[in-house]
Formats: sequence, structure tokens, C-alpha cells
Amino acid sequence: MANMTMRMQVQAPVCAGCHAPRVQRARPMRLSSFQGFVAPARLAASRGLFSQQQSFSSLVNAQTRTPCSRSLRTVVCMAAKKSVSDLKKADLEGKVVLVRADLNVPLDKSQNITDDTRIRAAIPTLKYLTDNGARVLLTSHLGRPKDGPEDKFRLNPVVPRLSELLGTNVQKADDCIGEDVKQKTQALKNGEVVLVLENVRFYKEETKNDPEFAKKLAANADIFVNDAFGTAHRAHASTEGVTKFLSPSVAGLLLQKELDYLDGAVKDPKRPFVAIVGGSKVSSKIGVIESLLEKTDKIILGGGMIFTFYKARGMSVGSSLVEDDKLDLAKRLEEAAKSKGVEFILPTDVIAADKFDENANTKVVAAGEIPEGWMGLDIGPDSLKAFQSALADAKTIIWNGPMGVFEFEKFAKGTFGVADTLAELSAKGAITIIGGGDSVAAVEKAGLADKMSHISTGGGASLELLEGKVLPGVAALDEKSAGSSSNGNGGGEAQKNADGSSTYQDPLDVYCDDNPETDECRVYDT
Repeated sequence: MANMTMRMQVQAPVCAGCHAPRVQRARPMRLSSFQGFVAPARLAASRGLFSQQQSFSSLVNAQTRTPCSRSLRTVVCMAAKKSVSDLKKADLEGKVVLVRADLNVPLDKSQNITDDTRIRAAIPTLKYLTDNGARVLLTSHLGRPKDGPEDKFRLNPVVPRLSELLGTNVQKADDCIGEDVKQKTQALKNGEVVLVLENVRFYKEETKNDPEFAKKLAANADIFVNDAFGTAHRAHASTEGVTKFLSPSVAGLLLQKELDYLDGAVKDPKRPFVAIVGGSKVSSKIGVIESLLEKTDKIILGGGMIFTFYKARGMSVGSSLVEDDKLDLAKRLEEAAKSKGVEFILPTDVIAADKFDENANTKVVAAGEIPEGWMGLDIGPDSLKAFQSALADAKTIIWNGPMGVFEFEKFAKGTFGVADTLAELSAKGAITIIGGGDSVAAVEKAGLADKMSHISTGGGASLELLEGKVLPGVAALDEKSAGSSSNGNGGGEAQKNADGSSTYQDPLDVYCDDNPETDECRVYDT
């Protein structure tokens, strides 16, 4: 299928392998109960429209403020995999749906949740399923249990928060397979209850993708929904194995959104397309840099990896972190960028410290002039200005990895400065994608997560998708059938209009705090 975009006087990010209907609809403004996710819009020139930004609520609902203060709603298209939004109530009512989510939330010593982002991110899919009469079995991993069940890794802490967010009493089983799960599943009522199954990694067979274990996981369900992007790069029993026993096997709304941005928007970006790559080691980002060299107009480097590039150039790096076995690689990457016409931008100055400590003595030095015994822990002020200048005309920006040791206040200015710049560019209509890992933590710490177009929930999965690798948890899902719509209409009946457009009911629009009176979308085939 050809690429697809959707618009309501604005254009959503292009997703991979889709056809291109367009949607137009005026919407009232609304406030989100799930802040922290923003999606971009861009104009459709053939309709004489203008570029704007849209913020997402509940990962699915959107709002857009135009120059004339009107508000618009955009439905994001999905990639070529079948989505839960393609399933109608007739497909779901009374069915048992096994949902693999990522509920691997951080806990303190008292088992209190310190960040519920991943739980909140799972809510839209769970509500969609229960509102359409499904009986839901929810499974996940938590932490890294080494040898069977451990109380500190049980999913008990997530149940009260799930109950609160869903507005219903969520039950929990003490296992993820077996007779207890079977009996509790049979007692579920249509659309009323979510049953949380215990940590799948209490069984070693999970990470080994053991077929018999996968069969037991699937035994009580009719349908499988994978909404755990953070583990989609793993071929585990609960992400890949169960698809061999359950049909349909489809993407959840969160997984769909990740694919729309990290796969779709990056494959067909608005240009100039700029990548910001940071982190401590170049070895961990080799694949990402090599892949982005094929797609971007500029690559900005920061973090500890820059000192390997400096040393490869013969510059002084003091006691900064250097991967001596990657010096030749650094040279090759710079040469590859030059041959491909990609602007390869390194910092011109750094914040140097006399020790790795938040109370270290610091000074700004030119790149290549770091004194012996000192180390670079952040980019300098001139570098930040240069990066801001390089980003000024960017229309699509992907950021993976911080510019320095942002956990220490003295070395956070570079990272937070880049975050501020991206937030400003988002407001001007640029697509800003935070590609997982420490850059997500940095944006959240800066209080700017809700200003970005997309915050990825995946770490390793984000990197592998950006590298162009196949994600087993995605590849195992059903393909969208030829001729099926990618507009997220859940298979709703479309009514043909006199002007050649079609009107349909949009199920992705019903999961916000102040539902509009109508969910009609008008689709223009192009």
C-alpha cells in the first residue's frame, strides 16, 4: 500500500505502508487527563492549509490551536500492522483479550510507584477494549526476577492505580497460567473487569519464547493485543510466541502510535530532518548513527561519545571518556557523513570538571583543549548556541541521548537547553520525537514532556527501530488486509457524501474527559 496521511485541515505524520485518506473536522478545545504526549501536524498544500502542532490526550485524542484560534482534531494514521482500532464491537464483545502491556514501573523500597507513566499509557487500549464489551487479561513483566517468583517483583502495586485510572475494580491473579487464571477468567463479565496476570518473567520459559509456555499463556484468550512497545524488540513468549495461538493478533493504541512516529515520520520526514544523538558511548549508537546518515540532513552529537571523535581527530581530551577501540569507527562515520552530504556537528566547547562529581570544579574550555586530569561532562555555551542555530530551520527532529551528565545540575545546561529549543520548535510546527532512554528522562526532568511531539516509551526498542531492525513483537502481528482503511475507524460503517468524501465514526475520539457530541470524520481519498 502507498503511504497514507490523514487531516482535519492539518496533516498527520506519515506512516509506513498505508494508503492516504484525509480527514477534516473542526473540534472544541479540551483538556487532557493524560498529559505528556504531543503529535505534530503539517499542512496539506493541495488544500491551502497551514502548519500547526497538536497535543495528544490519552495517547489518542488531539487538540490543535490554529492562528485564528480555531481548534481541530486529528486522528493519527497507523502503520501496516492491524490495530485494535480495526476491531469493531462485534469483534470484541464477549471475547477474552490477552493484552501484553509494559507495566514495568519504578518502585521505591516500600513498593510505592514513583512514576506511573507506563500505566497511564496503557489505559486507552484497555478502555477501548472494555467499552466494546471485551473481557481483558492484562499481562506484563516487572523488573528482572532471577529464579522464579519474588515478592518485590509481583505486579500487586500496579492494581490500585489501574483501578483508579479505569474507574473500576481491577482484579489480580497470583499466576499468569494455570487453573486459577482459568477460573478467574471464566468469572469475568463483559466489559466490566480487567484481570491482571502475574509477572510473566517468573517463568524462565518467557524469555526463551518456549512454545508450550506461550500456548498456556494464550489458553484462556481469543484475541491478542500487543501494547508493550518497550519489549517489542524481544522475541518472548508473551510478545511473539502467543501470536501463533491467537488470531487476530493486533497492535494496541500505544504501540500503533510508536510505529507512526518512530517508523512513519522518520521514513518520510518533513525536511530539514535533524538527528540529535547523545549518550556516553559511540559503540551503543553505531547502528543508529549509520541508519540516520541515510535519512537526515544534519546530525548533532553530544554526550560522552564526542570525546572519541575528538581523539580520532587528534585533539586533547584530558581524562574524558574515550573508546580507544572505536577511533577508526569515528573517522569512518565522519567520512561517511561528508560523502553523503550530511552535516556532522560536534560541540566547539565543553564544560570541563576536575572530577566526576556534582560538586566538582568546572570551567568552559574549547574542544580539544581539555587539561590533563580534567574531563568533559557537558557541552559548552557556544556549542549550545551553534546547535540551536543548526536546529532553527528543522521540520523533523529525533533526539536520542543527553548532551551531558544532566543528573548533576552543573552539567545539565546543555541537555536542558536542547530540550527548551525543541519545545520552542514544536510550538512552531516542527515534529519533535524523543527516542527513548535517558533523553526521555531529561525532558521529563525539564518539565517539557508535554511540549514534544512524541515521547517514546521504549529504550532498546526505540534504538532498534531507528536502526531499521525488525522488531519481533511487531513482525508477529497480523498485517492490515488489502483494501482495509488505515484511518482508525475501527471498521465503522462509512457513509458516502455527495462531494466524494466519506463520513465515519471515529472510536479513537471517545476516550477523553469531555467527549464531543459527534465523532464524525470526513475522509477524502487522494
